[in-house]
Amino acid sequence: MSFKHDNIERNLGWLLVLTMLAISAGGLVEIVPLFFIKETIEKVDGVRPYSPLELRGRDIYQREGCYLCHSQMIRPFRDEALRYGHYSLAAESKYDHPFQWGSKRTGPDLARVGGKYSNDWHTQHLEAPRSLVPESVMPNYPWLSKNNLDYSDIVARMKALRTTGVPYSNSQAEYERNVKDFGEDVAKTLHIPDAEKNLVAQAHLGNYDTNPDNISEMDALVAYLQVLGTMVDFKKYDDDYFVKFR
Repeated sequence: MSFKHDNIERNLGWLLVLTMLAISAGGLVEIVPLFFIKETIEKVDGVRPYSPLELRGRDIYQREGCYLCHSQMIRPFRDEALRYGHYSLAAESKYDHPFQWGSKRTGPDLARVGGKYSNDWHTQHLEAPRSLVPESVMPNYPWLSKNNLDYSDIVARMKALRTTGVPYSNSQAEYERNVKDFGEDVAKTLHIPDAEKNLVAQAHLGNYDTNPDNISEMDALVAYLQVLGTMVDFKKYDDDYFVKFR
């Protein structure tokens, strides 16, 4: 037996063929069952696609590399639950392309940062982090308040995400589907033909950068940060594992 094994290891062709067969068999065992499961992600009430302003904020979040120092995934461990809150649910990332789970934490996890601080706090923290957190190693981002937000391509961005399965609506039938799934108020923000109008309306209403005279990149980024972790009412999804940590 060892002689045959030795021959296989010495024969590159056989080694490649058998390795591919082993990988294929393992892949089939892992992947094929998923096609027979109706839902691979648990259904969670409240999770919705991002509004146009939040979507542009997420783009800026990625552009500035925020995911390199901040994760958006709370693991189901005692210390994680005590510090950040309920562990992350798969459904929370169902409309993220790509997801922002991250790979390290130089700064804190941001999965539940929405509503934790005021818009003023976020704006000041992004412009001058050490003015609020003296020990912070986060860079300053003063240009976010100075740069006017470019949303001329927001329709194209939403259409691109629509092709990946994000339920932005581009027709009356799709709009009515979203009304049924998310409610009329949310469905209006997901309607692609009204994207620019909805973005402007949310920016003026929220005044996220505390400057009502313009719509800045800061408006978009703070709008995105303020929605993280706020879509789901976790009181409905508390289980024994989490409750015992509180």
